[in-house]
Amino acid sequence: MGYTITEKLLMKACKKTEIKTGELIKVNLDMVLGNDITTPVAIAELEKKGIDRIFDKDKISIVLDHFTPNKDIKSATQSAKCRTFAKRHAITHFYDVGRMGIEHALLPEQGIVKPGDVIIGADSHTCTYGAIAAFSTGVGSTDMAMGMACGKTWLRVPAQIKVVLKGKLAPFVSGKDLILHLIGMIGVDGALYKTLEFCGEGVSSLSMDDRFTVCNMAVECGAKNGIFPFDEITEEYLKERVAGYTVFSSDADAFYEKTIEIDLAKLRPTVAFPHLPSNVRTLPCKETVKADQVLIGSCTNGRLSDIEKACAILKGRKVADGVRLIVTPATQKIYLECVKRGLCEIIVEAGGVVSTPTCGACLGGHMGILASKEVCISSTNRNFVGRMGAIDSEIYLASPEVCAASAVLGRLASPEEL
Repeated sequence: MGYTITEKLLMKACKKTEIKTGELIKVNLDMVLGNDITTPVAIAELEKKGIDRIFDKDKISIVLDHFTPNKDIKSATQSAKCRTFAKRHAITHFYDVGRMGIEHALLPEQGIVKPGDVIIGADSHTCTYGAIAAFSTGVGSTDMAMGMACGKTWLRVPAQIKVVLKGKLAPFVSGKDLILHLIGMIGVDGALYKTLEFCGEGVSSLSMDDRFTVCNMAVECGAKNGIFPFDEITEEYLKERVAGYTVFSSDADAFYEKTIEIDLAKLRPTVAFPHLPSNVRTLPCKETVKADQVLIGSCTNGRLSDIEKACAILKGRKVADGVRLIVTPATQKIYLECVKRGLCEIIVEAGGVVSTPTCGACLGGHMGILASKEVCISSTNRNFVGRMGAIDSEIYLASPEVCAASAVLGRLASPEEL
């Protein structure tokens, strides 16, 4: 019997010629990631154990993105702890204000992660890098600590789910709609500690940004990792970023626990209603949902193409009275490109604001907190109770295009309604 991409990646990392589902394996790590919330906890764990070493200064990334620029003394203290640690160990991939970006957009952009890598990160959306045919998954800060010290971690070999994509996406439909549709199909625990492997002829119609979005939200249905096959689109994306990587492909006789088929052409703009990513409905819907705030950005949908799509809708239009539109480019490079292309001007002239790259609003940290009973239509990845502020606020997850149309009309809306 053959093996899947994920299984081959794990076999390489644990130096075995065969593995089986459920087996506990010790793997060598190509990258260990942390941010300004999780890294201080990992540092404290190392200090507690008297460990003052790291396994490889080039294979650790620390990105200060959640509460930066620092919003208060506590967040400033956390960032200072990260800076001290990074300087002491001469960590190559340390990103602070002015150089940073939202970690899961920044690492691929900078060529820090590549196909064939095995990556752990003390952030649940580390699964994003499956878009470039890497194995990447979120872990806790203790695992991050030991990963930084030893360059290894323990993983259980996940069961495999094949998601076969057919057809092509319709206008105003994107990777965000695809992953929301899938989560709605199988539920928030439908792929618990399993691999979601996306394949089929429909893959070729998905851009890299679509794939990043899909893999980013694989964890929202419990998946250990999401992964796409390496193809010409992946190769083109990596051309100016990465050299020297290993490509794996699934064997024809690989075993999958389950196969799911999705016709991309049949997908409609899809929205996750409060308070779960699986509570999905397609637009237009019967309910009238008035918006207080619209957020476009995050590690899910803050890339250049996301902002371009939103601005194509915002151009020449105004944000509805009473609606706060916040647009957060995911990295400094994306921010600068938005300035060069006139996208920032479109946003400001429409009545929105452009934020520095930060996770702040998405996690309810700063730069976009919701008050009691306020409603936000957001291109982020989670709409749990209290995720972005008050526990009685509401979050509707949608694509950047739906967010832009909703900002203009002042209510949840499809771009086709404009």
